[in-house]
Amino acid sequence: MKLQRRQFLRLAAGATALPAFSRVVNAQAYPTRPVTIVDTFPPGGSTGIIARILADKFSETIGQQFIVDQRGGAGGTVGARQIARSAPDGYTIMLGFSGTLAIAPSLYSNAGYDPRKDFAPIGRIGTAPSSLVVHPSFPARTVAELISYAKANPGKVSFGSAGIGSVNHVAGELFASMAGIKLLHVPYRGTGPALTDLLGGHIPVVFAPVPATHENAKNGLIRMLGVTSLSRSSLVPDMPTIAEQGLNGYEAVLLYGLVAPAGTPRPIIERLNKELRAVLATDDIRVRFATVGAEPLSSTSEEYAADIAREEAKWSALVKSLGLKAE
Repeated sequence: MKLQRRQFLRLAAGATALPAFSRVVNAQAYPTRPVTIVDTFPPGGSTGIIARILADKFSETIGQQFIVDQRGGAGGTVGARQIARSAPDGYTIMLGFSGTLAIAPSLYSNAGYDPRKDFAPIGRIGTAPSSLVVHPSFPARTVAELISYAKANPGKVSFGSAGIGSVNHVAGELFASMAGIKLLHVPYRGTGPALTDLLGGHIPVVFAPVPATHENAKNGLIRMLGVTSLSRSSLVPDMPTIAEQGLNGYEAVLLYGLVAPAGTPRPIIERLNKELRAVLATDDIRVRFATVGAEPLSSTSEEYAADIAREEAKWSALVKSLGLKAE
């Protein structure tokens, strides 16, 4: 009886270890079938472009098909919520973005996910600055002049953005907060409509991505006053940053990265991080990212986790202090 009991315990222990062993074996062989990169915004945006660039490169370098699935809705929260609940097997990953991982969880009362707990960071992809632009008739040619004008005309200067809770909305709110001025936010249904009204002189100030503004600024149709990153944009290298112009430490950039559902095996995270860093080091990626004003900036998974935590703390504090809410 004692012998049978020992045999039973050994068999039971072996059976218990099988799932863990299976996960290790599967992780080592990964990927054995197509991988889906989910972009949580509608087609046409910078996130979709970057997701497709990476899917193309991964398909080449890894030798397995990577496809892009766009699941837009509610500021990216619909898709992010689905990914947070997906199987942690590495076959469904998400294009992480400042709006989804740093702003939306505080802005939406029913976001349905925790950016720090529900995802396993794979690695940073890159950053992209926005720009502060004004109509040519607006009486400010520098950031300092804009701040002075707004202080002399409290509550009379409005700014447009792509919508409530967008990165460019909070960029404008952060600017006003740090400058000690009051700006009236006018939300639009996207960057295009906001810039159309700016070109038409219907709104004086807009925060918008550099790729959407630099050609019109070069042609004199709008005036660019500064960029929102700490370092200058490669698309407009002669344009000073807002931080350079007296608002020390001001930074409001679009941060991109890759994440997987929490619980994804570590070997899979490490494999994807290694492949991502190799792809981001190529000249081809730098050229293609430039079309959306992005700069490749690789990292370890731990460094990207720290980025997510830092951005979420920064933007959630601002969202809460302003009482911003979206349904």
